[in-house]
Amino acid sequence: MPQVLIVMGSKSDAEICKKAQAILQRFDVTSSMHVASAHRTPERVKKLVTESDADVFIAVAGLSAALPGVVASITTKPVIGVPVSGGVNLDSILSIVQMPPGIPVAAVGLDRGDNAALLAVEILSIKEPRLRQGLELYRKEMADKVEKDSEELSR
Repeated sequence: MPQVLIVMGSKSDAEICKKAQAILQRFDVTSSMHVASAHRTPERVKKLVTESDADVFIAVAGLSAALPGVVASITTKPVIGVPVSGGVNLDSILSIVQMPPGIPVAAVGLDRGDNAALLAVEILSIKEPRLRQGLELYRKEMADKVEKDSEELSR
């Protein structure tokens, strides 16, 4: 049973989803990845969501970016939307952040599958202290890198 179910609107979104999977793997969080379109395969989306035991959903979509909202309409579990950059970036962003009252979707930046995964880990860490500890270490590593980069540039 995956802890996080990643759904993408089309195969062209796979690289963004792979960023998410890499972060989840780093934290030993199980995940599965699927292609399902809110418009072209709505029954597949519904089946994936209703049959999943995942604790968190990540939905990656571009253009009209309806997928995160559709997933959220099917489940009461957390849904994180990742807008995909393209010709009309604002449409993707607004489709995810401008959800109607009662059906929230968390949103991360364009193509930020990595941040979606980190948010999923943060959500899961509420009940899993090992994840909270891993997140603290991850942030320390990021801070250390900034310090190192600054030192290198100061020489």
